[in-house]
Formats: sequence, C-alpha cells, structure tokens
Amino acid sequence: MRKRSLGKSGIEVPPVIFGGNVFGWTVDRATGFRLLDAMVDAGLNAIDTADVYSAWAPGHTGGESETMIGEWLKASGPARRRDVIILSKCGMEMPGQGKGLSPTWINQAVDASLKRLGVERIDLHQAHRDDEATPLEDTLGAFAKLMEAGKIGAIGASNYTAPRLKAALEASDRHGLPRFQSLQPHHNLMERGIEADLLPLCREEGLGVIPYFALAAGFLTGKYRSEADLGKSPRGARNAKQYLNPRGMKVLAALDEAAARLGATPAQVALAWQAAKPGITASIASATSEAQLAELVKAASLELDREAMEALDAASAAA
Repeated sequence: MRKRSLGKSGIEVPPVIFGGNVFGWTVDRATGFRLLDAMVDAGLNAIDTADVYSAWAPGHTGGESETMIGEWLKASGPARRRDVIILSKCGMEMPGQGKGLSPTWINQAVDASLKRLGVERIDLHQAHRDDEATPLEDTLGAFAKLMEAGKIGAIGASNYTAPRLKAALEASDRHGLPRFQSLQPHHNLMERGIEADLLPLCREEGLGVIPYFALAAGFLTGKYRSEADLGKSPRGARNAKQYLNPRGMKVLAALDEAAARLGATPAQVALAWQAAKPGITASIASATSEAQLAELVKAASLELDREAMEALDAASAAA
C-alpha cells in the first residue's frame, strides 16, 4: 500500500489511519483483535488512540482503547509491534486523574499510556487539546525530554487554532525545542473550516494533517438519512444528527452519484475526497466490523476524477 510522509517526522503512514476510539467501547476484545490483525495484514498499519478513549462511555474511566491495543500487541508478539505505527494523545481530562499540558501531567500521562500499551515508545504523541494555562515552551520542553528518553518518537498537535499552532511552532524555533510535525483537526465533507487557515498554515510549515471524524461520525457512509436512522449505532444519536439538514442531503446525493459511477461506496468516496485535498496526509476513520474495515482498505486506493471532486466540493460548500 502506498504510504505518505507525516510532515518531517520520518514516519510513513497509509492514506487511512485506523481510529482506535472504538476499542473497548463499541468494539469488544475478540472483535478488536480480529480487526487489528486484518488491518495490519491489509497494509493499514497505523493506529490512532488517546489516553482518554473511552472515558465518555458509562462506567469507563479512560485508557480502555490503549489497554486493548496493548493486550493485542502482547498476544501478537514482538514482530507485530514492528509492523505497527502507534499514535496517541494526552491533554484532555482523565476523570479523577488530571488534564492539560503541564510538564508534570504530560510525564504522568505518557508513562501511563506506555504501560497500557505495553510498549517502550509511542511513535507519534499528540497534544490532544491546547492548554493556554501552560506556557508553550513548558509543554514543548516536556515533550523534548520524553523524546530524549526514547519514550516518544515525534510530536503532533490536535484541536489547535491557527494562531496557537503558529505560536507553538515559533516557540519551538525560538527555544530550540522539537516542533509539532502534524496536526489532527476536525475535517470532512461536512466540516471544512480548516481549509481557510489551518490547512494553509500546515502546508507552509510542512506539517502533516491527519483529520479525525473523516466520515462525520458515520454520516458520510449514508446510513443516517433520517431521524429514524439515528438509532442504528451509539454514534448516530451522539454525533450524526446535526448533519440531517439540506446541505447534508446535498452531500449524500453527490456521494451517491460518484459512488455509483465509480463502482465504490459513499464512505470510500468521502475518504478519497479528503485524501485528495492538498495538504491532507491521511484520514482517520474507524471500523467496528470486518466489512467496514474492508471499506477502509478499498478507500485507501481509490482515486477520484475531476468530475467527482468538483461535484463534492460544490455540494459541501458552506452556504
């Protein structure tokens, strides 16, 4: 499978990165192990997770996703670890434990993630959300020490505004500290706000961009077309309802047309559209079944023609 460089990190990722937020939440241990084996065997060898996944679920405290991935790695043996690129994050609140990007919390969070994952190093560790209460140089300095210790390979940012991301990059240059090599923002056919400022900044600064919610919480698969469809999964009522509007219907119609013409599915077309946008390195998308995983694998090799790109751009343009 063709790979893409993630900024200047030296990391090569496939066009689709597996979103690990489902592990320990909507995907149980047995299914998770099958999905992880199948995805790596198919060439989708990058997994994105976070310490806080899935603290939002009833009875969960965070760490469920990393724990499942760690159990799979342990069961699979050391050779499998060499096949996999692990991306994780810290900064959002771990209930009853801590939050933010202070050096103290970053050190605790990374050590806890390493323990859950059962690995010596996280390939890319990301600041999950900006922490304006902590000086940028303190956060970057903490990451620098962790890189020197071999606990993380490279660093990235997630959910930063353009001004704060630019300030962080300037702080790195000014103080001789490691730079963020990637940005993980919210972006898809229904959420295109980063194209105005963040995406141009990342292109200018050489950062990789790996958007989350690439399928708009499942909306872009086409399975949510009315309020009655929202009960099809926990994510429907939680995230997809907001897109049941005239613009959303226009996007689904454009996806349907392109999918029918290209012999693909709406989900594959939506991911291929994102992968073709200048400045986007890879999409982050989840699967809860092997059939859904097969969709992601096919999407990684689908290339859209000009007609499809223009139709999707027009349908998804903000009013």
